Amino acid sequence: MSRIDNLVKELCPDGVDYKPLATLFDTRNGYTPRKTDAEAWSGDEVPWFRMEDIRANGGILDDSIQRISKSAVKGGRLFAADSILVATSATIGEHALIRVPHLSNQRFTCLTLKDEYRSRFDVKFLYYYCFRLDEWCKKNTTVSSFQSVDMVGFKRFRFPIPPLAVQREIVRVLDQFTQLEAELEAELEARRRQYEYYRHREMTFSGSVTRSPLGELVQVKTGAAVSKRLIQENPGPYPVINSGREPLGYIGEYNTEGNPVGITSRGAGVGSITWCEGRYYRGNLNYGVTVKDVNELDVRFLYHSLQYMQPELRALCSFQGIPALNKASLERLVIPLPDMAVQMKVVSILDKFDALVNDLNSGLPAEIAARRKQYEYYRDKLLAFPEKGAAA
Repeated sequence: MSRIDNLVKELCPDGVDYKPLATLFDTRNGYTPRKTDAEAWSGDEVPWFRMEDIRANGGILDDSIQRISKSAVKGGRLFAADSILVATSATIGEHALIRVPHLSNQRFTCLTLKDEYRSRFDVKFLYYYCFRLDEWCKKNTTVSSFQSVDMVGFKRFRFPIPPLAVQREIVRVLDQFTQLEAELEAELEARRRQYEYYRHREMTFSGSVTRSPLGELVQVKTGAAVSKRLIQENPGPYPVINSGREPLGYIGEYNTEGNPVGITSRGAGVGSITWCEGRYYRGNLNYGVTVKDVNELDVRFLYHSLQYMQPELRALCSFQGIPALNKASLERLVIPLPDMAVQMKVVSILDKFDALVNDLNSGLPAEIAARRKQYEYYRDKLLAFPEKGAAA
């Protein structure tokens, strides 16, 4: 940081110039070839980027998941290498630096530096600065059939032009942050695979272990109706658990205490297992699963069993219309019931892995979140430049 501060003081003591996006970049809209154009989809010569590429492979890309034929290129002109794709409709707030000639779908606007400015920028500096553009885009949208960015304002968005030495030092520092995050993500993925291995090993019991229908061991009860309006009108400290793994919000009343295990009963997350300790509000898209005899079945062992049996749970669900899990079908699900000593051994092993790979308050997810917050803080600080000629 001190080196960058010194460079800024030395090379641009009076501030830096800012230029509008439309001055610096040529812009082109992405497009999707007609689905009826078989020839366009038959070849794989041209990388064709979509939001799925960013989600799967990150923000600096040199190939796409899907490719199309040269015949699909309008006017024979690809988007240039080292251009930046910015999401300007539908899913807004994402961008990517594309290192190869390419095309994209219509959800992106392609930014290509004009020739007269190529020598004045490190393209990775622009990539990092586009995180600021992402934030601007999210705050400046219009809505018709779907959300889209105010393109008049978009073209007026201004970029700083600090000296190249400053840009390169900023890129070096931010690259270190992103590399550290990538290493932590890779470690998390390795730990998840290790967790899956041990969970399979510990949850695979011999034929001599007792197995019982879930309905004989637990009571299954649907939660109460809940809505976003109810949460807004009755704020409070109690989490609302409904159709997702994370709380829908927080409310001033609770209807569940000491019954942490739940199963999503409807919606896209149907069959997923929830765990919420203490007092909370269980919504009507979540089954509460209460152990009848805690001396026979440990509640945490039940949680790990249901997590392991996700494929069987999903197989019980109906996917015609809104995905749903019928209560009677759920109660027929057969789960293992080893003796309590074995249950506690399994819980001890799997709880350690579960905390390491899933707990947002500890383990690797917490460390990654902390590093990401630190990175975003320093990124914002590094990319803030005084403007030349602006009043002090």
